[in-house]
Amino acid sequence: MDNNFIKNVFVGLEKAVTFEPIINKLSRKKASPFEILIATMMSARTKDEVTEVSANRLFSEYKTAQQLSTVSTKKLEKLIYPVGFYKTKAKNIVQISKNILSDFNGKVPNTVEELTTLPGVGLKTAALVLAEGFGIDEICVDTHVHSISNRLGFVKTHTPEQTYYALKKILPKQYWRKINFLMVSYGKTICVPVSPKCSECKINKICPKIGVKSQR
Repeated sequence: MDNNFIKNVFVGLEKAVTFEPIINKLSRKKASPFEILIATMMSARTKDEVTEVSANRLFSEYKTAQQLSTVSTKKLEKLIYPVGFYKTKAKNIVQISKNILSDFNGKVPNTVEELTTLPGVGLKTAALVLAEGFGIDEICVDTHVHSISNRLGFVKTHTPEQTYYALKKILPKQYWRKINFLMVSYGKTICVPVSPKCSECKINKICPKIGVKSQR
């Protein structure tokens, strides 16, 4: 992969981004790793705007593992509704809090291996928590990162997990933490999953548009 092409893509995306995801907002506001972990877990299969409202409502009452470990799941369900799968996530939040207290001395672990032992925490969530909660160089791959990375020809993969490992091989570390914020933001506004707005895209001239069947 040509590093100049990668650089030009990131320069273009940084100029074009207009949307800031909730996890990046929390990171910018110096939220704790625990808050970022819980908000990231809540955000799965949920619109960002819904996650933000629900997370703000939750954190206005409870901010620590100690506090959340004793809250009833019924109360949590009401606080985080209407995030997707809110009943399961409420149970997971309580259990995550308990596990952090019992297994990690009350502190959110800072490795993928340890984070993924927590209920409801997969590779994507763990990577984002490390990047935004701890400032560690990590690549968080969601559906937007997966899709846009393939459209650009960064990778040729079939799943987000494959994209994660492929990007680690070709992407300079200086872009690891940036890629999720930039591609999620762009994927929600311009490089949308179906019929992307190529006419409005800042990197239209250099994008190979791999797999794009229709565009606007």
